[in-house]
Amino acid sequence: MNQPHRALSTALLAGLCASLPGLASAAGASADTPHVKAALLAPFSAVQPGETIRLGLQQRIIPHWHTYWLNPGDSGLPTRIEWSLPAGASAGPIEWPAPRRFATGPVSNYGYADQVILLTPIQVPADLKPGSHFTVQASVDWLVCNEVCIPEQVVLSLDLPVVAAGVPRQPGSPLIEQTRAALPRPSPLPVTLEKGARSLRLGAEGPALAALKPVEGWFYAAEWGKTHHGAPQALKRDGDRLSLEIQAGEAPPAIGEKVEGVLSLTDADGRRHDFQIAPQAIAAAPGSLDEAPTAAAAAMPAGTAPGADDSLQLGAALLFALLGGLILNLMPCVFPVLSIKALSLLRHAGQAPGHTRLQGLAYTAGVLASFGVLAGVLLALKAGGSEVGWGFQFQSPVFVLAVAYLMFAVGLSLSGVLNFGASAAGLGGGLADKPGYAGSFFTGVLATVVATPCTAPFMGAALGFALSQPAPVLLAVFLSLGLGLALPYLLLSFWPALQRLLPRPGAWMERLKEALAFPMYGAAVWLVWVLAQQAGPNAIAIALGGMLAIAFAAWLAGHSHGARPLARHSGRGVAALSVLAALAGGYLGVSGETARAASAPQTAGKIWEPYSQARFDALRAEGKPVFINFTAAWCITCLANEKVALSAPQVEAAFRQAGITYLKGDWTNQDPEISAHLARFGRSGVPLYLLYPGGKGDVAPAVLPQLLTPATVLGAIDTATVRSLSLSLAKE
Repeated sequence: MNQPHRALSTALLAGLCASLPGLASAAGASADTPHVKAALLAPFSAVQPGETIRLGLQQRIIPHWHTYWLNPGDSGLPTRIEWSLPAGASAGPIEWPAPRRFATGPVSNYGYADQVILLTPIQVPADLKPGSHFTVQASVDWLVCNEVCIPEQVVLSLDLPVVAAGVPRQPGSPLIEQTRAALPRPSPLPVTLEKGARSLRLGAEGPALAALKPVEGWFYAAEWGKTHHGAPQALKRDGDRLSLEIQAGEAPPAIGEKVEGVLSLTDADGRRHDFQIAPQAIAAAPGSLDEAPTAAAAAMPAGTAPGADDSLQLGAALLFALLGGLILNLMPCVFPVLSIKALSLLRHAGQAPGHTRLQGLAYTAGVLASFGVLAGVLLALKAGGSEVGWGFQFQSPVFVLAVAYLMFAVGLSLSGVLNFGASAAGLGGGLADKPGYAGSFFTGVLATVVATPCTAPFMGAALGFALSQPAPVLLAVFLSLGLGLALPYLLLSFWPALQRLLPRPGAWMERLKEALAFPMYGAAVWLVWVLAQQAGPNAIAIALGGMLAIAFAAWLAGHSHGARPLARHSGRGVAALSVLAALAGGYLGVSGETARAASAPQTAGKIWEPYSQARFDALRAEGKPVFINFTAAWCITCLANEKVALSAPQVEAAFRQAGITYLKGDWTNQDPEISAHLARFGRSGVPLYLLYPGGKGDVAPAVLPQLLTPATVLGAIDTATVRSLSLSLAKE
C-alpha cells in the first residue's frame, strides 16, 4: 500500500472528496451518502477509565456496489478512518474482516458488499473522571464502486458517559461482538510460504485439515502486488496436508521477505473458514529449478511481468551469470584485451603446455579476484545503506578519469610508445610481450575493469537476483560472472586443438597489436565524454591535460633508455613525477567539479524528456502511456540501443503516433529515485526499458530486452496499444 502511485491516487481522491457536493458530514453517530449508510457503533452505553473498547464503523452498501479491503486488489482504495480523541486516548489499526473478490473484466478487487463493520481498538485514558464524557469523532473516507467509482466521506461522532470500574452499564450494539467473532482467527495450522520461479506456494499441515476437508482456498495477501489478484489459486490436499499454488503479482516478494494476509478455506458444504496468517518469511521452493525462466524469458521480451528477475533460483542465476560473462567478451572494450592475450598466446606458442595453462589460470585468477573485490565493495556499500548496482563505480568522476588514463596508457603501450614491465603489473607492453604470470593476472584485472560499463543478456536477471540475496550467494553469482568472462582465454590455454585454429605467427601480429591500440584510444575518448556529462566541460580540459602529462612522461622515459645512468634515472624520475602530477591534478580538479554540466539537459527537438518520479506519477495518474529508458553515459549497451533502436525514425514516429511519453532516466551519476525504480524490478543496473500502457490504476508494464532492435520496440508499442484499448473497454 506504499506504492507511490497509490499515494498519489489517495491524495487526489481526498481532494476530490473535499470538493464534491453531496458528501455527508454529520455530527451524530450516523450519516448517509448516496451509496452507503454509515454509523459509529459502541459495545457499551458508557466507558470505564483505563479500558480498551472496540468501536465499529458500520457501512451498509446499496446493492451491486462495494467498498475495499486493506489491499484493494488491482484498483481501488481502502477505507480510511482519522480519529479525533480526548487527550490521553489512542486508536489502534483497523481490524479488517475477511474480504471477498470482485471481478470486472480483467480487473480483480478485494472488498465488501452489502454490509461490513470495521473495528478499531480505542484505549480509554486511565485518569478519566466518572461523570465526565468521552467524546470521539471519526472522519471516514472510502471509495465505493460498481462500474464506476465514487469517493465519499462522512464525519461521525459518539459521546459516551464515563462510569467507574464495576458500575453496571447497558450493552451497546451486539454487532461489535458478532464482528469480533467472525474476524479471521490465528491459523491453527503451521503455514509455510515458498517461492518458485513464477509462483508462490502456501503449505499447511495439521490434523485440523482432516476435519475441515477444504475444497477451495484463496490467500489474500495484505500488501498490494505480492500475489496476482485475479489468477486462480489451485488447492491440493492430501490427508492432513494442503498446498495452494498462487501466481506471483506485479511486485512479487523476494526470498526472505515477510508476507502476511488471510487464508480463506471453503469446505464441501460451502462454509467459509478464514485464518489470519502472521508474517511469514518467504523461502525458496525446493526442487523449483525446473520452474526457472527459460533463456528466452531471461532476455525479457515485451510483456514480461516486473520483478521476474527476483524469481530465479541459485542454479539458474549461476548459469545466467556464466552466459552473461561469456557475452561480455564481445563488448567493444573487452574484446581488444582478450585479443591481446590471444596474440600473446600465439607469440609464445612454443612454450611448454604446462606453462600455457598456468598463464590461463593466472588470467582467470585476476578476473575472479577482481569480481570478488567488486562483490565485497558492493556488500559494504549496501550494508551502509547505499543503493548501488552493476557499474556503480563509473558514477564516480574520479574513477572514470582514472580508467580513461589507464586506457590511454594501454594504447600508448600497444603503439610501442610506452613500456611497462612485469613489475608494473604487466600492463601495456606486458599484456602482449611478457609471458610472466603477473602480466596475465593483471590483464584479468584490466579485463574486469573495462567490462563493468557493459551489460550483456542474462546478466540483468542474475545480478538482480544476487543483490537481493545474502553475501555468500551474491559472491557466488559474481564469481560465476567472472568465470564466464575468463572462460574463452582459459579454454584457449588448456585446449591445444583450439590453439591450432588460430592463424600462424608472423609480422601481422605486430601490426594487429598496434591496431588494437586504437580501440583503447577510443575508449579513453568515450570516458572523457562520460566525464563531461558528470562533472561539466571543465573536466575535459583536466582530463586532456593529464593525458598530455602521461604522453610527455612516455616520451621522456623512451628517450632516457640507453642514456647514461644519471640521465636515465633523472629522466625516469621526471617521467614518474609527470604521471603523478597528472593523477593528482586530475583527482583534485575533478573532485572540485561537483555539479553536472553547467547547462540543463537539452531536449529541444528530442522525443524524450528527463525522468523524475513526480513526472512519472503525474503521467500515470492521467492514464497516459509511458516509456522509460533507464540509461547511463558509461553504459555501452545503453548507448548502442539508443543509437540503433530508440533513435530510429520509425520508432520515434511510433512513439508520437501512439501518444507515448518517452522518459529518459540518466543514471550516469547516482540518483536515488532511479535506483529505487530499478530495485522494484529486481535490477541492479542499467539498461532497463519499461513500457506502461495507457489507463489508470496499477497496470504492469512490458519489460523490454536488454538488447533492442527497432522491430522489438515497434512490437512492444503495438502490444501496449492493444492493452490500453482492452483496459479502456474493461472500465467502460
